[in-house]
Amino acid sequence: MKPLSLLIEILIILGVTIKTIEAEKHDERRKERNVTTQVSVNQTQQFLSHILERRKLSEVISKRENFLDKKKNHHKIRIKGIQNKDFLKRSKNHLKTHAKKNFTDEGDQLFKMGTKILQQSKSQKQKAEAYLLFAKAADMGNLKAMEKMADALLFGNFGTQNITAAIQLYESLAKEGSYKAQNALGFLSSYGIGMEYDQAKALIYYTFGSAGGSMMSQMILGYRYSSGINVLQNCEVALIHYKKVADYIADKLEKSEGIPVEKVRLTERPENLSSNSEILDWDVYQYYKFLAERGDVQTQVSLGQLHLIGRKGLDQDYYKALYYFLKAAKAGSANAMAFIGKMYLEGNAAAPQNNTTAFKYFSMAANKGNAIGLHGLGLLYFYGKGVPVNYSEALKYFQKAAEKGWPNAQFQLGFMYYSGSGVWKDYKLAFKYFYLASQSGQPLAIYYLAEMYATGTGVLRSCRTAVELYKGVCELGHWAEKFLTAYFAYKDGDIDSSLIQYALLAEMGYEVAQSNSAFILESKKAKILEKEKMYPMALLLWNRAAVQGNAFARVKIGDYHYYGYGTKKDYQTAATHYSIAVDKYHSAQAMFNLAYMYEHGLGIAKDIHLARRLYDMAAQTSPDAHIPVFFALMKLETVHMLQDILLFNFTMRWKWMKLDNILGPYWDLFVIGLIVAVLIFLLRNRRM
Repeated sequence: MKPLSLLIEILIILGVTIKTIEAEKHDERRKERNVTTQVSVNQTQQFLSHILERRKLSEVISKRENFLDKKKNHHKIRIKGIQNKDFLKRSKNHLKTHAKKNFTDEGDQLFKMGTKILQQSKSQKQKAEAYLLFAKAADMGNLKAMEKMADALLFGNFGTQNITAAIQLYESLAKEGSYKAQNALGFLSSYGIGMEYDQAKALIYYTFGSAGGSMMSQMILGYRYSSGINVLQNCEVALIHYKKVADYIADKLEKSEGIPVEKVRLTERPENLSSNSEILDWDVYQYYKFLAERGDVQTQVSLGQLHLIGRKGLDQDYYKALYYFLKAAKAGSANAMAFIGKMYLEGNAAAPQNNTTAFKYFSMAANKGNAIGLHGLGLLYFYGKGVPVNYSEALKYFQKAAEKGWPNAQFQLGFMYYSGSGVWKDYKLAFKYFYLASQSGQPLAIYYLAEMYATGTGVLRSCRTAVELYKGVCELGHWAEKFLTAYFAYKDGDIDSSLIQYALLAEMGYEVAQSNSAFILESKKAKILEKEKMYPMALLLWNRAAVQGNAFARVKIGDYHYYGYGTKKDYQTAATHYSIAVDKYHSAQAMFNLAYMYEHGLGIAKDIHLARRLYDMAAQTSPDAHIPVFFALMKLETVHMLQDILLFNFTMRWKWMKLDNILGPYWDLFVIGLIVAVLIFLLRNRRM
């Protein structure tokens, strides 16, 4: 037994030593990253100040040069004549143009290099290198690089957030016709962040931005016209704006599947937020890796899928995805075989496009009855990839996969009937399959449903339904990636960076971003907005989120009117919002609040029986409400009993006497304290 115990002790010591070494390495990497980031931030800020100075000086220099050119030209005319002057002028212009072209080309090259590094970056050091290249390109007058730098300063993507410097760059870019700058200035004006709060000016910026081609401005205008925010509500105008963005997104989706972005709600409990299912914790990821290496096939497939599309906060990594899929496929997983076929069909760095290999793996999966494999074979026959185009075969495979509930196959069937590809056009069948696929969130199915409702094809035309569907497609745009960066900024304690990212998404109509922005503003931890503006802005955002169906936001509006946060105290309005939350969403919190108001007659007629009923409903709706409801009912019954005793023992002259006059305005708190004391006393006696 001694050698065995000694071996166990050695293993424990080794385990502790390895963990200690890993922790030290992690600390070293973090220190190195912080130093690199700080150095890069200083360099970037130097470049930025240099850019702003150069842009101011360039206007003065150009004016001076124009004045000197006029003076020289005047002198040359008198001395050398017109012909000589023209020749010199042409030579000078040619040299200037040539030098400017070389300067511009170098700036373009630096911007492209920076973009490439940023796309492939997996560390803070690589991101720092990318932004240094953007800074150099911006210094050479590259407008796209300047837009990148302005965005980085506004959102705090890299280094310290500097809204004042960002606004200076945006204003300079807006003069050059940058639609991104116009959209950003509109957003800042709409919130009054670093600029004067001016909704009219914001609307002008958004209009110019959308005219210049900004998809974000189009989406903001679509949301404003559909909701009637600072404009007259107009469904048809909203439809036009949303359709333009949805067309753009659908085109991207047809080329490659969109990546769903996790939208974490900050309003969840802190313990749930720290281990949110939407984001994979590092420890959990390490545990999954351990299981995958041990041969857990299901975990291998799951990790392969996460790395394939970059979900749950993980980076997209085709090599890791293929590695896990191959391990699972070797163990006989039909899903893994189908995903390998998908990777070879679409082509990427780890699995170059190869129709033959795709057909091989799709066939292996399909032979096992796998829906993804059947759908893959259908795609090969539909588009003629590696096999001749055969709509009959494609239809057969799509139908088999659709019967198994695969949404992509349901969409493909809908598209075949919608476009008449290999079958007769049948809009009713197209609608049926689009609808089935849309229930699983298939984005292209949602887009085509919107098209059908917008044009009245196969269904009765409905502008409102079309707008709602288009909005769902628009929310799949690349800008939704800010949900992740905003969440990580919030977790790291960078509240201002998190708020400004959520606020932009909120302006675009994302309900989750509206409630998250309101939640941050309510905490009053942000520094980019004046304290007195926070509650009114939070109330505005809670209201927008409530209109989109957020029950928690509806209760919050009631709270704000009850306590007078950002508005005047109004018990009647508070009761109205609590009633909506009770009737529409069955909110336990709203039931409790409304019961309290009925109990005390605040904003509504006093009704003890209805108060009791609402307290009971709150306890039945949520287990968390049991204890508060218990104390509330104990207080209510005790007070009711005391009132009966007083009424019975005293003469009629005491009939109208209220407990407020006896015990003061906070008598109910006194009664609750008394009840708690009695309960503690009884429990102690019971134990003794």
